[in-house]
Amino acid sequence: MGFAKYMEDNLSRYHGATVIREREHERLKPENERPHSRAGKHNRGTKIMSEQRPSNRMKDFTLAQARPLPVIVLADTSGSMGEGGKIEALNLAMNDMIKTFATESRVRAEIQVGLITFGGDVARLHLTLAPAHQIVSITPLLASGRTPMGQAFELARSLLEDKLLIPSRAYRPVVILVSDGLPTDDWERSFAALRESERAQKASRFAMAIGNDADESMLQQFANDSEAPLFKTHEARDIHRFFRAVTMSVTSRTVSANPDQHSPLNLVEIPEDDALDLDF
Repeated sequence: MGFAKYMEDNLSRYHGATVIREREHERLKPENERPHSRAGKHNRGTKIMSEQRPSNRMKDFTLAQARPLPVIVLADTSGSMGEGGKIEALNLAMNDMIKTFATESRVRAEIQVGLITFGGDVARLHLTLAPAHQIVSITPLLASGRTPMGQAFELARSLLEDKLLIPSRAYRPVVILVSDGLPTDDWERSFAALRESERAQKASRFAMAIGNDADESMLQQFANDSEAPLFKTHEARDIHRFFRAVTMSVTSRTVSANPDQHSPLNLVEIPEDDALDLDF
């Protein structure tokens, strides 16, 4: 019985190896020489399904990744911002905000930062929208020239409507406007287009007016936070306080069960002494 069992096992292994060789031989044949049996069709269907499974798993992995939370700053860099230490305070406040964002958890939301400056003759995309934890530093802002705020509105609208930079899966964007003066270009049409943009309407928009020369009427229309319609200050030190409030508003969303939910700008929670200790 032992020898018979041994022969039976060898025959089974030989038969299995033969079947495998025959299948491999058939696989290597050209398509027009292959038998089109039901078994062949079934095998081909099974192969397609098996090839799709990794794709589905990759899709599930992608959906589980943190979703972008865009933060776009529109910063006045006109000549008047060079007075009283305002541009220096803005540089420090921006860098502090980005550093804080970079340390936040990215389980649900990944904070991304973009910076549009308007000073001189044109508005510029000073910092392309990028994850905060990947931003080493920003090129220091310099103050000069006029206040082409209308161009900044056009850039902001283009950025918000760009679905490659801000995909539909992104959380509600945050747009921040900081200015100490009046627009010097034809800004009304650009401002209306920005406010009527569907994506800009969904964004949380905050505004800061620095000094008596700022166009408070327009800035109040820009802001859409009913609890903090416009932050007004006459001190450069308070720029840091404003950005601290914005930082707290954004970071609270990253740890929320629903990061897409609007988080108000609560300036009451920011103490008066949370300002830059600089000798302006």
